[in-house]
Amino acid sequence: MVSRDFWAPNLSGVLAPPLTNPPSVRPPPPHQKPENVLKRAHELIGVNQVPAALTLLHEHITSKRSRNVPIASLEPVMLLLVELSVEQKKGKLAKDALYQYKNIAQNTNVGTIELVLKKFIELAAEKVTAAQQKADEVQSTIEATTGSASVDDLEASETPESILLATVSGEQSRDRTDRAIVTPWLKFLWEAYRTVLDILRNNARLEILYQSTAMQAFDFCLKYTRKTEFRRLCELLRNHVQTAAKFSAQMHAINLNDPDTLQRHLETRFQQLNVAVELELWQEAFRSVEDIHTLLNLSKRPAKNIMMANYYEKLTRIFLVGENYLFHAAAWSRYYNLLRQSAAFMATGQSKKADNPPASEADLQRAATFVILSALSIPVISTSRSRGAMVDFDEARKNKNSKLTHLLGMSQAPTRAGLFRDALSKSLLRRAIPQIRDLYNILEVDFHPLSICQKISPILAQIGADEEMQKYILPLQQVILTRLFQQLSQVYETVDLEFVESLAQFPEPFQVTRGTIEKFIMNGNKKGDLAVRMNHATGALSFDADVFSSAKAAHAGSAAGSAESETGSVQRLQSTPSQIVRSQLTRLADVLYTTCRYIDPTFNETRIKARDAVLARARAGAEKEHLEVLARKEIIQKRKEKTAEAQALREKENARKKMLQEAALQQAEANRLAEEQKIRELKRMQNEREQIKRKEVESMLKDMKLDDLEGEDLENLDSNKIRMIKLQQLEREKNTIAEKLRVTGKRLDHLERAFRQEEAKKLPEDYAKQRERDLAAYELVKEQTLKDAEQKHKDDLELKHRLTRLMPFYESFRSSLHERRRDEFEKRRRDATRELEKQVEARRKEYRERKIREKRELEEKERALREAEERAEREKEEERKRIEARREEMARLKEEKEKEREKLKEIAARQAAREEEAMARRKAEKAAIVPPIRREAPAPVEPTTAAPPRLALAGNKPSWREREAAKAASGGATPEPAAAAAVPPPAARAAAPMERTDSNERPAAGPPRLNLVGGKTSSWRDREASKSSAPVDRGPLPERNGPPPRIASSGRGVPMDRADSGRGDKDVKEGAPPAEPLKPSGAPGKYVPKFRRGAD
Repeated sequence: MVSRDFWAPNLSGVLAPPLTNPPSVRPPPPHQKPENVLKRAHELIGVNQVPAALTLLHEHITSKRSRNVPIASLEPVMLLLVELSVEQKKGKLAKDALYQYKNIAQNTNVGTIELVLKKFIELAAEKVTAAQQKADEVQSTIEATTGSASVDDLEASETPESILLATVSGEQSRDRTDRAIVTPWLKFLWEAYRTVLDILRNNARLEILYQSTAMQAFDFCLKYTRKTEFRRLCELLRNHVQTAAKFSAQMHAINLNDPDTLQRHLETRFQQLNVAVELELWQEAFRSVEDIHTLLNLSKRPAKNIMMANYYEKLTRIFLVGENYLFHAAAWSRYYNLLRQSAAFMATGQSKKADNPPASEADLQRAATFVILSALSIPVISTSRSRGAMVDFDEARKNKNSKLTHLLGMSQAPTRAGLFRDALSKSLLRRAIPQIRDLYNILEVDFHPLSICQKISPILAQIGADEEMQKYILPLQQVILTRLFQQLSQVYETVDLEFVESLAQFPEPFQVTRGTIEKFIMNGNKKGDLAVRMNHATGALSFDADVFSSAKAAHAGSAAGSAESETGSVQRLQSTPSQIVRSQLTRLADVLYTTCRYIDPTFNETRIKARDAVLARARAGAEKEHLEVLARKEIIQKRKEKTAEAQALREKENARKKMLQEAALQQAEANRLAEEQKIRELKRMQNEREQIKRKEVESMLKDMKLDDLEGEDLENLDSNKIRMIKLQQLEREKNTIAEKLRVTGKRLDHLERAFRQEEAKKLPEDYAKQRERDLAAYELVKEQTLKDAEQKHKDDLELKHRLTRLMPFYESFRSSLHERRRDEFEKRRRDATRELEKQVEARRKEYRERKIREKRELEEKERALREAEERAEREKEEERKRIEARREEMARLKEEKEKEREKLKEIAARQAAREEEAMARRKAEKAAIVPPIRREAPAPVEPTTAAPPRLALAGNKPSWREREAAKAASGGATPEPAAAAAVPPPAARAAAPMERTDSNERPAAGPPRLNLVGGKTSSWRDREASKSSAPVDRGPLPERNGPPPRIASSGRGVPMDRADSGRGDKDVKEGAPPAEPLKPSGAPGKYVPKFRRGAD
């Protein structure tokens, strides 16, 4: 339903078109100029309506009409919108407006986008700074109000309220203040950074601002220690790089093949790596290293040495935290090589100082020291948890080592021995500090099992005093213990464990216990690097001297579980029995061969003869071999030519396939990146699951209050094991409670038995008393019951007497009520009967009317049908009459044509006679000169009123009938043209109209068209003339004896009248009255018969 004000009457009183839209449809706001919008926004701000002003600016920026507005006019609007959105914390609204503004201005003016986005970041950062200052003021106020002046008891460090609040909240007042004041603005600033990075991504024209914003975001995460936001930021930047590689064909997309763009991305990733290391987010640091490595592979220009030095230095820290000492030492080696290279470049002037790290002698000495120390710290026996020596053959470990090798830019995986060979070849020992040189000589060169720890202890104390070197103490202890047992195994077969413990003495902060030594021995035996048996009963260690022991156990330090090379690095005093057994056959063969050479002379002679025979065979087959070599050379040449042709074809095919493979490689790279992203996500989810599992275990332990699990390793516990422990504890508690219940039940049983024994003595007396009380109560109840029954009976009799007096009134009321309702029922029934009869009569009347109406309709249909039949009969009769009239007209026309033919025959006969007379006269003139004969005038032809006769003018040619008649008269001789021209045409011929075709072409000669029976009797001119001259009424037309005369056309003369032509006169009597000629209508056309005049 339309509202009242939707349609409004106009001045004339007619409904006018709608003046306004319906109330349910809000009209779009009219488009305004940016200057007017800015002015209106300032007015709203002046009256404290900042949200309304912000909404107005947002609607103007996001309007489609604003796309065509000049950027110079939109920039002030956008700056004000950004300012208001930061003030009101409307980050989503600002994001929408910034996206729209970027789409408007990115093709025309990029500088304005940078200005607006920088303003947005600056305002958000200022708000965070202001919030931080406000939080400091609030905290100082709180501390001032809770100072010593308000403390009643100076000895009480905390009040009960503060203790309760700390128990409930778990945080200090400073944290609560920051969360209430600073955290919302920190969140807003983080969202601002994300918004700006999303807007600037994959746009080459905004690439510099994008990188600077990413740097600011890294500084934000580092300044406020936002580890979660830093992880999200790193993931966001990775997604942006993947998107740029995927949509590189878009307009203004960045090109990762561009060296400048790639260099900027590398700088950003190096800053990301530095921040990750500062925040101690080692997983993100490793992912950043992978990103840097990927970008370095894409880069066509080599990275700067200072950047690569930072890269390797961060890798050393990452590998050290991950306890991967082998690759940690390899990273230090790469770092030292880079410093050496930089020093050489700067010394020769091949590179700038700004592009290289500081490479002074102190820096080189420090790097060399850490290379040697990290290489010495590589455990000879692997400390990782594994299933024995098969761990190095694990495919996952191989893939991991290969990946780490590529990250370091090495061709093959590093080894402990390889690192030492490289260090010795580059004279790193001379650059290292003396303590590290002594440590290397003690561990790798000297053989002194009884004093190795005593010599190393002072060096360990010096290393422990240095904060950077202190991290290598634990891995060095593992290496020292390995060397101790390896050297002891070559000197002793059995040693006392206490003796070994006295040998493994370290400085006090780094002292090892007996349990640590036993654990180390078990781990070495498990990995196969040691062959030591421990007897706990005697406290002795037995080194395996079995001659049939495995090669790995006998060859200490060369196991798969160690980082040693296969040759080992421990000096040996003598071979072990197992080595002797393993090499005895080789030594026996060498001795026998030497003995045969010196004892048996025939052995040498046989060798000399065999050598001479070989030389003779070589000389004999030299020529043949030479020919074979030449033939083979020719074959090889032919094969080379064929190979070159095939190679050319292959290169052509490869060039064609290369273009096809590039797309496949790009797709494969995209799939690889997606797979790596998926793997990283799975690892992250796995770590999160492990953390959640650990927290769950801790919470379950806390909830279950299991005090007996404090010493166990929480990593080996899962929820099922904890539940099992809890069930066992519950079972123990249940058994304890059951035992207590059993003892208590037994005590209660004894007590109840004693009670019953005492009670049995007094039961008869109590029974007698109880029986007397029961009899007295029974009598009392019986007497009361009888009294109640008698009283109830009396009351019932009184009620009956009262009701008996009321029965006559009840009966009279009921009878009167029945009569009244019967009368009402009869009245209603009569009314219903009358209504029924009335409805029946109405139905009957309706039925009769319907029958009459149907009968009348049927009669109307029958009458219409009869009329249609009569009309059809009448039309049929009229059609029959028209056919009869047409037949009669055709017969009459046939008779007229016959008469015309007869007349034509007579005319032809007269013409023939005249021609014969003329011929005779000409013959006579030729024969003799005779006086001119007066030519008799031809028989006069009765002129017709239809048309004038044909004149014998000069140039008129005789018709074909005239020529035929002349031929017949002359006996077949053709008349001369002059004579034929001089013969005047007959009047009847001149008066006869010629029959023409329907076209306008009128031949100059030829027979006229005959109106034969069954032929076409009229032309289109006749039909048009008949239509124009036909009367309106369709009554009988007047009789006409012939076709109407033709109107003379240009150059044709007057048409002939064919009334006396003789056509159709065969069956017509001579005395018949002539037909009434038709008058010319003045319009071209053919003659229309009478029977067709009314049909049209």
